[in-house]
Amino acid sequence: MADAALYASADRLFARKRLISFGLPALVLVYLAYVFFAFDIPGLAERARMDNARVLVSDAWSYKTHVTQDNRSGELTVAIEGERKGTYAPGTEPDWVTPDAAGTRVDLGEGHVVVFDPAGGFRYDVPGFGLIVAHLDGRNVTSNLPEEVPDWISASRTRLQVHTEAGRVSLTRNKTELFRYFPGWELFFFTLESPYHGHGLSEILFGDRLDLARSNLAGAWHDFWQNNMWRHADVAWALFETILMAFLGTFGAAIVALPLAFLSAKNFAPLVALRFATRRVFDFLRGVDGLIWTIVLSRAFGPGPLTGSLAILLTDTGTFGKLFSEALENVDGKQIEGVSSTGAKPLQRYRFGVIPQITPVLISQLFYYLESNTRSATIIGAITGGGIGLLLTQAMITQKDWEEVSYYIVLVVLMVMAMDSLSGWLRRKLISGA
Repeated sequence: MADAALYASADRLFARKRLISFGLPALVLVYLAYVFFAFDIPGLAERARMDNARVLVSDAWSYKTHVTQDNRSGELTVAIEGERKGTYAPGTEPDWVTPDAAGTRVDLGEGHVVVFDPAGGFRYDVPGFGLIVAHLDGRNVTSNLPEEVPDWISASRTRLQVHTEAGRVSLTRNKTELFRYFPGWELFFFTLESPYHGHGLSEILFGDRLDLARSNLAGAWHDFWQNNMWRHADVAWALFETILMAFLGTFGAAIVALPLAFLSAKNFAPLVALRFATRRVFDFLRGVDGLIWTIVLSRAFGPGPLTGSLAILLTDTGTFGKLFSEALENVDGKQIEGVSSTGAKPLQRYRFGVIPQITPVLISQLFYYLESNTRSATIIGAITGGGIGLLLTQAMITQKDWEEVSYYIVLVVLMVMAMDSLSGWLRRKLISGA
Protein backbone atom coordinates (compact mmCIF):
# COMPACT_ATOMS: atom_id res chain seq x y z
CA MET A 1 0.00 0.00 0.00
CA ALA A 2 2.83 2.36 0.93
CA ASP A 3 4.72 1.42 -2.24
CA ALA A 4 1.68 2.20 -4.40
CA ALA A 5 1.30 5.62 -2.79
CA LEU A 6 5.01 6.29 -3.32
CA TYR A 7 4.79 5.29 -7.00
CA ALA A 8 1.71 7.48 -7.46
CA SER A 9 3.50 10.43 -5.88
CA ALA A 10 6.51 9.89 -8.12
CA ASP A 11 4.25 9.70 -11.20
CA ARG A 12 2.61 12.99 -10.26
CA LEU A 13 6.01 14.59 -9.76
CA PHE A 14 7.27 13.42 -13.16
CA ALA A 15 4.03 14.50 -14.82
CA ARG A 16 4.37 17.95 -13.27
CA LYS A 17 7.96 18.23 -14.49
CA ARG A 18 6.97 17.14 -18.01
CA LEU A 19 4.18 19.68 -18.00
CA ILE A 20 6.61 22.44 -16.99
CA SER A 21 9.25 21.28 -19.49
CA PHE A 22 6.83 21.39 -22.42
CA GLY A 23 4.32 23.95 -21.20
CA LEU A 24 6.76 26.76 -20.41
CA PRO A 25 8.45 26.77 -23.86
CA ALA A 26 5.00 26.56 -25.46
CA LEU A 27 3.86 29.55 -23.43
CA VAL A 28 6.94 31.50 -24.51
CA LEU A 29 6.28 30.64 -28.16
CA VAL A 30 2.66 31.76 -27.87
CA TYR A 31 3.82 35.04 -26.33
CA LEU A 32 6.39 35.61 -29.09
CA ALA A 33 3.72 34.91 -31.73
CA TYR A 34 1.45 37.45 -30.05
CA VAL A 35 4.26 40.03 -30.02
CA PHE A 36 4.98 39.31 -33.70
CA PHE A 37 1.48 40.32 -34.73
CA ALA A 38 0.61 42.82 -31.98
CA PHE A 39 3.69 44.93 -32.69
CA ASP A 40 3.16 44.59 -36.46
CA ILE A 41 6.61 43.18 -37.22
CA PRO A 42 5.68 42.43 -40.88
CA GLY A 43 4.45 46.01 -41.32
CA LEU A 44 7.61 47.34 -39.73
CA ALA A 45 9.70 45.43 -42.27
CA GLU A 46 7.60 46.87 -45.10
CA ARG A 47 7.94 50.42 -43.79
CA ALA A 48 11.71 50.16 -43.33
CA ARG A 49 13.62 52.54 -45.59
CA MET A 50 17.04 51.06 -46.19
CA ASP A 51 18.02 54.00 -48.40
CA ASN A 52 17.44 56.39 -45.50
CA ALA A 53 19.39 54.05 -43.23
CA ARG A 54 22.35 54.07 -45.63
CA VAL A 55 22.29 57.87 -45.78
CA LEU A 56 22.15 58.07 -41.98
CA VAL A 57 25.08 55.68 -41.52
CA SER A 58 27.16 57.45 -44.14
CA ASP A 59 26.40 60.83 -42.55
CA ALA A 60 27.63 59.52 -39.20
CA TRP A 61 31.21 58.82 -40.32
CA SER A 62 31.62 61.22 -43.22
CA TYR A 63 30.87 64.75 -44.30
CA LYS A 64 29.33 66.08 -47.47
CA THR A 65 30.16 69.10 -49.56
CA HIS A 66 27.14 70.88 -51.04
CA VAL A 67 27.33 72.48 -54.47
CA THR A 68 24.18 74.57 -54.70
CA GLN A 69 22.86 76.74 -57.51
CA ASP A 70 19.99 79.10 -56.83
CA ASN A 71 17.74 78.65 -59.87
CA ARG A 72 16.25 82.12 -59.46
CA SER A 73 19.43 84.18 -59.16
CA GLY A 74 21.95 81.75 -60.64
CA GLU A 75 24.21 82.22 -57.58
CA LEU A 76 26.57 79.29 -56.93
CA THR A 77 27.54 78.26 -53.40
CA VAL A 78 30.00 75.56 -52.36
CA ALA A 79 29.84 74.76 -48.65
CA ILE A 80 30.73 71.93 -46.31
CA GLU A 81 27.50 70.54 -44.84
CA GLY A 82 25.72 73.42 -46.53
CA GLU A 83 26.56 75.76 -43.65
CA ARG A 84 27.44 79.41 -44.06
CA LYS A 85 30.31 78.92 -41.62
CA GLY A 86 31.77 76.28 -43.98
CA THR A 87 31.29 78.17 -47.26
CA TYR A 88 34.20 78.42 -49.68
CA ALA A 89 35.01 81.94 -50.80
CA PRO A 90 34.69 82.58 -54.55
CA GLY A 91 37.79 81.35 -56.30
CA THR A 92 38.74 78.90 -53.54
CA GLU A 93 36.37 76.08 -54.49
CA PRO A 94 37.68 72.48 -54.50
CA ASP A 95 39.46 71.43 -57.68
CA TRP A 96 36.62 69.07 -58.63
CA VAL A 97 34.23 72.03 -58.93
CA THR A 98 34.70 74.28 -61.97
CA PRO A 99 32.42 77.35 -61.86
CA ASP A 100 31.43 78.61 -65.29
CA ALA A 101 28.78 81.04 -66.46
CA ALA A 102 27.89 78.57 -69.20
CA GLY A 103 27.37 75.79 -66.66
CA THR A 104 29.25 74.75 -63.55
CA ARG A 105 31.04 71.42 -64.03
CA VAL A 106 31.37 68.98 -61.12
CA ASP A 107 33.66 65.98 -61.57
CA LEU A 108 32.72 63.28 -59.07
CA GLY A 109 35.42 60.90 -60.27
CA GLU A 110 35.33 57.52 -62.02
CA GLY A 111 33.50 59.01 -64.99
CA HIS A 112 30.68 60.65 -63.01
CA VAL A 113 30.31 64.20 -64.32
CA VAL A 114 27.51 66.64 -63.52
CA VAL A 115 27.01 69.93 -65.38
CA PHE A 116 24.60 72.50 -63.98
CA ASP A 117 22.26 74.33 -66.35
CA PRO A 118 22.40 78.09 -65.61
CA ALA A 119 18.65 78.29 -66.24
CA GLY A 120 17.94 75.55 -63.71
CA GLY A 121 18.65 71.87 -64.18
CA PHE A 122 21.56 69.51 -64.71
CA ARG A 123 23.11 66.92 -67.00
CA TYR A 124 24.50 63.85 -65.26
CA ASP A 125 26.50 61.31 -67.23
CA VAL A 126 26.16 58.12 -65.19
CA PRO A 127 28.59 55.37 -66.26
CA GLY A 128 26.72 52.19 -67.22
CA PHE A 129 23.38 53.98 -67.38
CA GLY A 130 23.68 56.96 -69.68
CA LEU A 131 23.08 60.69 -69.72
CA ILE A 132 20.35 62.08 -67.48
CA VAL A 133 19.06 65.49 -68.53
CA ALA A 134 16.74 67.39 -66.20
CA HIS A 135 15.49 70.95 -66.42
CA LEU A 136 12.71 73.23 -65.28
CA ASP A 137 9.59 73.65 -67.36
CA GLY A 138 7.74 76.47 -65.65
CA ARG A 139 7.08 75.21 -62.13
CA ASN A 140 7.60 71.55 -63.04
CA VAL A 141 10.69 69.36 -63.23
CA THR A 142 11.04 67.43 -66.49
CA SER A 143 13.69 64.95 -67.63
CA ASN A 144 14.54 62.44 -70.32
CA LEU A 145 13.95 59.52 -67.96
CA PRO A 146 11.39 56.81 -68.80
CA GLU A 147 8.42 56.10 -66.59
CA GLU A 148 10.13 53.11 -65.00
CA VAL A 149 13.33 54.24 -63.26
CA PRO A 150 15.86 52.43 -61.02
CA ASP A 151 15.43 52.63 -57.26
CA TRP A 152 18.40 55.04 -57.00
CA ILE A 153 16.38 57.63 -58.91
CA SER A 154 13.44 59.42 -57.31
CA ALA A 155 11.28 61.41 -59.72
CA SER A 156 8.13 63.47 -59.27
CA ARG A 157 6.56 66.52 -60.82
CA THR A 158 8.31 68.90 -58.40
CA ARG A 159 11.54 67.06 -57.59
CA LEU A 160 14.14 64.81 -59.19
CA GLN A 161 16.91 63.13 -57.21
CA VAL A 162 19.68 60.87 -58.47
CA HIS A 163 21.71 59.05 -55.82
CA THR A 164 24.74 57.05 -56.98
CA GLU A 165 27.84 55.79 -55.21
CA ALA A 166 29.67 58.93 -56.40
CA GLY A 167 27.23 61.48 -54.99
CA ARG A 168 23.70 62.77 -54.91
CA VAL A 169 22.16 65.46 -57.10
CA SER A 170 18.67 66.90 -56.86
CA LEU A 171 16.61 69.44 -58.74
CA THR A 172 13.67 71.46 -57.44
CA ARG A 173 12.04 74.66 -58.62
CA ASN A 174 14.23 76.73 -56.26
CA LYS A 175 17.65 75.11 -56.53
CA THR A 176 19.91 72.55 -58.09
CA GLU A 177 22.00 70.87 -55.42
CA LEU A 178 24.74 68.26 -55.40
CA PHE A 179 26.13 66.38 -52.40
CA ARG A 180 29.48 64.66 -52.45
CA TYR A 181 30.59 62.53 -49.51
CA PHE A 182 34.09 62.34 -48.08
CA PRO A 183 35.29 60.22 -45.15
CA GLY A 184 36.09 61.92 -41.86
CA TRP A 185 34.82 64.97 -39.98
CA GLU A 186 35.93 68.00 -41.99
CA LEU A 187 36.61 71.30 -40.23
CA PHE A 188 36.78 69.45 -36.90
CA PHE A 189 39.98 71.27 -35.97
CA PHE A 190 39.89 74.52 -37.97
CA THR A 191 37.26 76.25 -40.09
CA LEU A 192 37.93 77.61 -43.55
CA GLU A 193 38.63 81.14 -42.33
CA SER A 194 41.36 79.95 -39.96
CA PRO A 195 44.92 80.39 -41.28
CA TYR A 196 45.74 76.97 -39.85
CA HIS A 197 43.21 75.11 -42.00
CA GLY A 198 44.92 72.65 -44.32
CA HIS A 199 48.19 72.62 -42.37
CA GLY A 200 49.50 69.56 -40.56
CA LEU A 201 50.52 69.29 -36.91
CA SER A 202 54.25 69.29 -37.64
CA GLU A 203 53.90 72.39 -39.82
CA ILE A 204 52.02 74.19 -37.04
CA LEU A 205 54.48 73.19 -34.33
CA PHE A 206 57.77 73.56 -36.19
CA GLY A 207 56.99 75.56 -39.33
CA ASP A 208 57.00 79.27 -40.04
CA ARG A 209 54.45 81.51 -38.34
CA LEU A 210 51.14 81.28 -40.22
CA ASP A 211 49.54 84.27 -38.52
CA LEU A 212 51.83 87.21 -37.90
CA ALA A 213 49.71 88.40 -34.96
CA ARG A 214 49.94 85.12 -33.02
CA SER A 215 52.29 82.26 -32.40
CA ASN A 216 51.32 79.06 -34.17
CA LEU A 217 50.63 77.15 -30.97
CA ALA A 218 48.53 79.87 -29.32
CA GLY A 219 46.67 80.70 -32.51
CA ALA A 220 45.97 77.08 -33.39
CA TRP A 221 44.64 76.37 -29.91
CA HIS A 222 42.41 79.46 -30.00
CA ASP A 223 40.99 78.62 -33.42
CA PHE A 224 40.41 74.99 -32.41
CA TRP A 225 38.77 75.83 -29.07
CA GLN A 226 36.61 78.56 -30.62
CA ASN A 227 35.71 76.52 -33.73
CA ASN A 228 32.25 77.88 -34.53
CA MET A 229 31.13 74.75 -36.38
CA TRP A 230 32.06 72.04 -33.87
CA ARG A 231 31.91 74.39 -30.83
CA HIS A 232 34.50 72.54 -28.74
CA ALA A 233 34.32 75.06 -25.90
CA ASP A 234 30.53 74.74 -25.69
CA VAL A 235 30.76 70.95 -25.83
CA ALA A 236 33.31 70.86 -22.98
CA TRP A 237 31.06 73.07 -20.85
CA ALA A 238 28.05 70.87 -21.70
CA LEU A 239 29.95 67.77 -20.55
CA PHE A 240 30.84 69.53 -17.31
CA GLU A 241 27.17 70.46 -16.80
CA THR A 242 26.13 66.84 -17.36
CA ILE A 243 28.63 65.52 -14.81
CA LEU A 244 27.62 68.29 -12.40
CA MET A 245 23.93 67.34 -12.70
CA ALA A 246 24.75 63.71 -11.93
CA PHE A 247 27.06 64.65 -9.03
CA LEU A 248 24.67 67.08 -7.34
CA GLY A 249 21.66 64.81 -7.79
CA THR A 250 23.40 61.65 -6.55
CA PHE A 251 25.22 63.06 -3.54
CA GLY A 252 22.28 65.31 -2.64
CA ALA A 253 20.02 62.24 -2.61
CA ALA A 254 22.46 60.38 -0.36
CA ILE A 255 22.59 63.27 2.12
CA VAL A 256 18.77 63.43 2.28
CA ALA A 257 18.20 59.66 2.32
CA LEU A 258 20.66 58.69 5.06
CA PRO A 259 18.88 60.35 8.02
CA LEU A 260 15.48 59.33 6.65
CA ALA A 261 16.68 55.71 6.39
CA PHE A 262 17.00 55.58 10.20
CA LEU A 263 13.29 56.39 10.43
CA SER A 264 12.37 53.38 8.26
CA ALA A 265 14.69 50.78 9.88
CA LYS A 266 13.02 48.47 12.41
CA ASN A 267 15.92 48.51 14.86
CA PHE A 268 16.13 52.31 14.94
CA ALA A 269 12.49 53.43 14.59
CA PRO A 270 10.20 51.47 16.94
CA LEU A 271 7.06 53.34 15.88
CA VAL A 272 5.30 51.29 13.19
CA ALA A 273 3.38 54.29 11.83
CA LEU A 274 6.59 56.28 11.38
CA ARG A 275 8.31 53.42 9.56
CA PHE A 276 5.28 52.88 7.35
CA ALA A 277 5.00 56.57 6.41
CA THR A 278 8.72 56.91 5.64
CA ARG A 279 8.79 53.79 3.49
CA ARG A 280 5.77 54.94 1.52
CA VAL A 281 7.56 58.24 0.83
CA PHE A 282 10.52 56.26 -0.49
CA ASP A 283 8.17 54.15 -2.65
CA PHE A 284 6.55 57.25 -4.08
CA LEU A 285 9.84 58.99 -4.89
CA ARG A 286 11.40 56.04 -6.70
CA GLY A 287 8.08 54.90 -8.18
CA VAL A 288 7.87 58.05 -10.31
CA ASP A 289 10.45 57.82 -13.09
CA GLY A 290 13.20 60.43 -13.28
CA LEU A 291 11.93 61.67 -16.65
CA ILE A 292 8.50 62.33 -15.14
CA TRP A 293 10.12 64.29 -12.31
CA THR A 294 12.09 66.20 -14.93
CA ILE A 295 8.96 67.26 -16.79
CA VAL A 296 7.12 68.23 -13.59
CA LEU A 297 10.06 70.20 -12.19
CA SER A 298 10.76 71.95 -15.49
CA ARG A 299 7.18 73.23 -15.46
CA ALA A 300 7.60 74.38 -11.86
CA PHE A 301 11.12 75.85 -11.94
CA GLY A 302 11.84 76.29 -15.63
CA PRO A 303 14.56 74.59 -17.68
CA GLY A 304 18.15 74.39 -16.55
CA PRO A 305 20.77 72.03 -15.11
CA LEU A 306 19.52 72.58 -11.55
CA THR A 307 16.12 71.19 -12.52
CA GLY A 308 17.80 68.06 -13.83
CA SER A 309 19.77 67.70 -10.59
CA LEU A 310 16.57 67.94 -8.55
CA ALA A 311 14.93 65.25 -10.69
CA ILE A 312 17.83 62.89 -10.06
CA LEU A 313 17.82 63.81 -6.36
CA LEU A 314 14.13 62.96 -5.90
CA THR A 315 14.34 59.61 -7.69
CA ASP A 316 17.55 58.52 -5.98
CA THR A 317 16.33 59.61 -2.55
CA GLY A 318 13.68 56.90 -2.76
CA THR A 319 16.18 54.31 -3.98
CA PHE A 320 18.89 55.20 -1.46
CA GLY A 321 16.35 55.30 1.36
CA LYS A 322 15.34 51.70 0.70
CA LEU A 323 18.94 50.47 0.28
CA PHE A 324 20.26 52.34 3.31
CA SER A 325 17.40 51.22 5.58
CA GLU A 326 17.99 47.58 4.63
CA ALA A 327 21.67 48.01 5.43
CA LEU A 328 20.80 49.56 8.80
CA GLU A 329 18.53 46.64 9.68
CA ASN A 330 21.46 44.26 9.21
CA VAL A 331 24.03 46.03 11.38
CA ASP A 332 25.68 44.15 14.25
CA GLY A 333 24.16 45.24 17.58
CA LYS A 334 27.23 44.15 19.55
CA GLN A 335 29.35 46.87 18.03
CA ILE A 336 26.74 49.47 19.02
CA GLU A 337 26.68 48.06 22.55
CA GLY A 338 30.46 48.31 22.72
CA VAL A 339 30.33 52.00 21.82
CA SER A 340 27.48 52.56 24.31
CA SER A 341 29.52 51.01 27.12
CA THR A 342 31.99 53.87 26.82
CA GLY A 343 29.25 56.34 27.77
CA ALA A 344 28.72 57.55 24.19
CA LYS A 345 25.65 59.65 23.47
CA PRO A 346 23.07 58.52 20.83
CA LEU A 347 24.60 60.55 17.99
CA GLN A 348 28.04 59.19 18.91
CA ARG A 349 26.68 55.65 18.92
CA TYR A 350 25.34 56.16 15.42
CA ARG A 351 28.56 57.81 14.26
CA PHE A 352 31.00 55.22 15.61
CA GLY A 353 28.85 52.12 15.99
CA VAL A 354 26.55 52.21 12.95
CA ILE A 355 28.06 54.30 10.16
CA PRO A 356 31.36 52.32 9.93
CA GLN A 357 29.34 49.13 9.40
CA ILE A 358 27.26 50.45 6.53
CA THR A 359 29.96 52.61 4.93
CA PRO A 360 30.99 49.95 2.37
CA VAL A 361 27.36 49.61 1.24
CA LEU A 362 26.88 53.38 1.12
CA ILE A 363 30.02 53.99 -0.91
CA SER A 364 29.40 51.10 -3.30
CA GLN A 365 25.82 52.16 -4.06
CA LEU A 366 26.70 55.84 -4.19
CA PHE A 367 29.38 55.45 -6.83
CA TYR A 368 27.36 52.96 -8.83
CA TYR A 369 24.45 55.39 -9.07
CA LEU A 370 26.82 58.27 -9.85
CA GLU A 371 28.03 56.32 -12.88
CA SER A 372 24.48 55.42 -13.89
CA ASN A 373 23.20 58.97 -13.41
CA THR A 374 25.92 60.28 -15.70
CA ARG A 375 24.10 58.47 -18.50
CA SER A 376 20.68 59.53 -17.23
CA ALA A 377 21.77 63.17 -17.04
CA THR A 378 22.27 63.11 -20.80
CA ILE A 379 18.59 62.33 -21.41
CA ILE A 380 17.41 64.59 -18.60
CA GLY A 381 19.52 67.43 -20.03
CA ALA A 382 17.74 67.05 -23.35
CA ILE A 383 14.45 67.84 -21.59
CA THR A 384 15.63 70.51 -19.16
CA GLY A 385 17.85 72.29 -21.68
CA GLY A 386 21.25 71.63 -20.17
CA GLY A 387 24.35 69.54 -20.67
CA ILE A 388 25.43 67.41 -23.58
CA GLY A 389 21.87 66.11 -23.96
CA LEU A 390 20.72 69.50 -25.24
CA LEU A 391 23.44 69.61 -27.92
CA LEU A 392 22.66 66.03 -28.90
CA THR A 393 18.96 66.80 -29.30
CA GLN A 394 19.67 69.93 -31.33
CA ALA A 395 21.95 67.99 -33.68
CA MET A 396 19.28 65.30 -34.17
CA ILE A 397 16.54 67.83 -34.85
CA THR A 398 18.49 69.43 -37.72
CA GLN A 399 18.65 65.99 -39.44
CA LYS A 400 21.65 67.05 -41.51
CA ASP A 401 24.78 66.98 -39.37
CA TRP A 402 24.70 63.40 -38.14
CA GLU A 403 28.47 63.43 -37.78
CA GLU A 404 27.90 65.83 -34.89
CA VAL A 405 25.46 63.33 -33.41
CA SER A 406 28.16 60.66 -33.68
CA TYR A 407 30.65 63.04 -32.05
CA TYR A 408 28.37 63.70 -29.08
CA ILE A 409 27.55 59.99 -28.67
CA VAL A 410 31.26 59.14 -28.64
CA LEU A 411 31.83 61.81 -25.99
CA VAL A 412 28.96 60.45 -23.86
CA VAL A 413 30.40 56.92 -24.06
CA LEU A 414 33.88 58.18 -23.15
CA MET A 415 32.41 60.20 -20.27
CA VAL A 416 30.60 57.14 -18.89
CA MET A 417 33.75 55.03 -19.26
CA ALA A 418 35.77 57.67 -17.42
CA MET A 419 33.21 57.88 -14.62
CA ASP A 420 33.18 54.08 -14.38
CA SER A 421 36.96 53.94 -14.01
CA LEU A 422 37.01 56.86 -11.55
CA SER A 423 34.21 55.48 -9.39
CA GLY A 424 35.83 52.04 -9.32
CA TRP A 425 39.15 53.52 -8.25
CA LEU A 426 37.56 55.67 -5.55
CA ARG A 427 35.49 52.72 -4.31
CA ARG A 428 38.61 50.60 -3.88
CA LYS A 429 40.49 53.41 -2.15
CA LEU A 430 37.72 54.28 0.27
CA ILE A 431 36.59 50.76 1.13
CA SER A 432 39.78 48.69 1.14
CA GLY A 433 42.47 51.35 0.94
CA ALA A 434 44.11 49.48 -1.95
